[in-house]
Amino acid sequence: MELLWGVGERRTRGPRPALSLDRIVTTAVDIADADGLGAVSMRRIAAELGVGAMSLYRYVPGKAELLDLMLDKVNGFDRETAADPVTLGWRALLEQVARGVWDLYGRHPWLVHVDQARPILGPGALSGLDYALAGLASLPLSDRERMNLVVILDGFVTGTARSRVTSEQAEQRTGISDEDFWKAQAPILERVMSSGAYPALAALTEDAFSSGWQEIFDLGLGQLLDGMEAFITRREREREGTGRAGADDRAG
Repeated sequence: MELLWGVGERRTRGPRPALSLDRIVTTAVDIADADGLGAVSMRRIAAELGVGAMSLYRYVPGKAELLDLMLDKVNGFDRETAADPVTLGWRALLEQVARGVWDLYGRHPWLVHVDQARPILGPGALSGLDYALAGLASLPLSDRERMNLVVILDGFVTGTARSRVTSEQAEQRTGISDEDFWKAQAPILERVMSSGAYPALAALTEDAFSSGWQEIFDLGLGQLLDGMEAFITRREREREGTGRAGADDRAG
């Protein structure tokens, strides 16, 4: 946390350091983007920077801490250039957030291989979360419900992005395209489908599995936001009903 927030002890005397923490983290992100997370090591980073590997430990204790810093850096959110979340409206805001995260996984596919069950509580990640919650503040929801909407949205985007990235990486790893993969399975699948054991699958048209990941994402995001809108509308009606009931009681 001290590294994430830059609140650790700072050296005030002596020669100016040749490196900086930000430069180390940026180099690590560049390596992960180019060659995957497995390629990130203190030795590789040091080689890219032209320094000794041991010199990096003056800035970061180890790879676990470095990974946290990498995650917070790529999740960094420039709030100063973003549209006002309140003016934007909650639906446009959440769509913007979702598409931003979707694009983030496209730029940094190694993210899908990182366990983020426990969030990184650094300035980059918290800035984006605060922006999203600011756009939901006026909704007739509890704080818990607002946070749940953000978590649900993130789960959808992350899950779909993971499927997209792993699918693309499978093709790169094996050298076998999706088209060639399905052609290889066709002889057995045709025999199985003609057995009558799977009538619903056998009745599918040839284009049933032809959708790309972007199409799937767009459809899913729209349906998810429609569901959230229905939920918010229900809460608004409940609030209006409670308000009318209270006014009737006072009148009586």
